[in-house]
Amino acid sequence: MNILYFLIGCSVILALGFLGAFFWAQGNGQNDDLFTPSMRMLIEDDEEKPDDKEPPVQK
Repeated sequence: MNILYFLIGCSVILALGFLGAFFWAQGNGQNDDLFTPSMRMLIEDDEEKPDDKEPPVQK
């Protein structure tokens, strides 16, 4: 029975830690821009990435 009190205490401390981390992230602007990350994969890169298979061309 004593182990239940210990486990409940640990779970409350863990939940308070996660709640504190959530409020810390909100206070530091972690979720200010929710639109850009979802659209970033649709934006094309301007420059092409070189192929790893072919050596670079010497000029």
